[in-house]
Amino acid sequence: MTDYSEQNTQQPYNRADEPPTTVRPVMQPDNPYASTRGSITSKQLPAFDEAIINKYNRSGPRYTSYPTALEFAPIPDSFEAIGLETKILQNREARAPLSLYFHIPFCRHLCYYCACNKIITKKNSDSGDYLQYLIAEITHKRRLLSAPEGSDKPLVKQLHLGGGTPTFLRDEEMVQLWEFLQTQFKFLPEDEGDYSIEIDPRELSENTLKILRNLGFNRISLGVQDLDETVQIAVNRVHSAELIESVLIEARELGFRSINIDLIYGLPHQTPDTLDKTVNRIIEMSPDRLSVFNYAHLPERFKAQRQIKDEDLPSPAAKLTMLGSTVNTLTEAGYQYIGIDHFAKPDDELAIAQREGKLHRNFQGYTIMGDCDLLGFGVSSISQISNANTRYILQNDTDLQSYQAKIDMAKINPTVMPAVKYIKTSIKDRLREYVIMNLLCHDYLDFKDVNQKFGIDAITYFINEIQQLGTMQDDRLIDMDAAGIRVLPRGRLLGRNVAMVFDEYLEKKHQNRFSKVI
Repeated sequence: MTDYSEQNTQQPYNRADEPPTTVRPVMQPDNPYASTRGSITSKQLPAFDEAIINKYNRSGPRYTSYPTALEFAPIPDSFEAIGLETKILQNREARAPLSLYFHIPFCRHLCYYCACNKIITKKNSDSGDYLQYLIAEITHKRRLLSAPEGSDKPLVKQLHLGGGTPTFLRDEEMVQLWEFLQTQFKFLPEDEGDYSIEIDPRELSENTLKILRNLGFNRISLGVQDLDETVQIAVNRVHSAELIESVLIEARELGFRSINIDLIYGLPHQTPDTLDKTVNRIIEMSPDRLSVFNYAHLPERFKAQRQIKDEDLPSPAAKLTMLGSTVNTLTEAGYQYIGIDHFAKPDDELAIAQREGKLHRNFQGYTIMGDCDLLGFGVSSISQISNANTRYILQNDTDLQSYQAKIDMAKINPTVMPAVKYIKTSIKDRLREYVIMNLLCHDYLDFKDVNQKFGIDAITYFINEIQQLGTMQDDRLIDMDAAGIRVLPRGRLLGRNVAMVFDEYLEKKHQNRFSKVI
């Protein structure tokens, strides 16, 4: 038997002398994860089983990274640590394309369900001031990035503006940001790239959607949450179904190729009947994607949620009924369940990527751009930069004033960088990340594929985890054999539970930091 102990420090996962082949593996159409999906059949539909969900409903991460954000450590303020982010950006693989993320922290209204670090303001000057800091950070980071051979600019395949409310930026400020980015990066044509923005329908000007589309944005996401007026008043987010529908109609007329709508179940005064009406009304609007999130009531952590009374919340049993009804309604309407709260029409890029075994997951959620380095800008933004067998995850300061102070210091001292926290992944982390992400994206883990990519015997290496999965196999959540692990329809809504078995960092001290799976 091969020794995988820590004593074998030269290549702990290689039985031969060759290094692990974890450097940006390219998925081909005939990869093993495509073969498990097949055509659009009922085999892909999640099966809702209330008893099973209750049995396995424990808190756990959403795995937008592995290790998760709870493993962030402060970047030490020492001589050796100065320049860490600089070196990471300088040494990234120039041939790797980029996904750019911009965090806009401002909102004009406080939504009481909010679990984010947002700044509520109506001052228009705030957006202009913040934009200048974004431009300064872009300039500061861009000087460290090498361009691929044959080009003078790094290639961008994906861009996303999140928040907060990105449309808090005025139309002319959005144009200014976009035009500046064109001077710093080379973007794929809009019919090839993925350029998206989150929108609060209440905050759109008459020309906002037209301007965004003319710039090159091709995908939008609308925060709707619920269409019932009583629920909307209880969470301080009031808008009409007619407003949402008018935005979707205009977006389609302008040529946005994908429209997402966010819904939440478990909100105050919500009932299975009221949510069912919302879901059916949204289906009539026919968005390309839906995200249906579980509301986690944690008022001790999130100040905004203290506006919500415990007695107004639906019972756990009612929430399960809402989930089951929503899953059944959406799948019967033809939406493909992607995983972790996400649904998409079968012809949407996300659904196609999953069927072809090319789906990925990162801090932006499910994505078709898994070959990209993620470069974050703005307060609290996160970057993921790969280099050979290591990935660095970096986070900017989550406090606006501290973030701005960092950017101001960088103008005087170019060694100062905005990141304040980091994770450096090991080859062990990359292995477990690969396992977890394939289970969450493709409901399958192919042992032969893992063996070839990491130079291990997967069954031997993960024997303890395989034994822990025995109960799930008995309950028909998964099926295991010598070829791999398959998540069955009965286990698809509990994919996170399967993934958690492979998480070495998941300790009891973290459990109160996560929401429940359902």
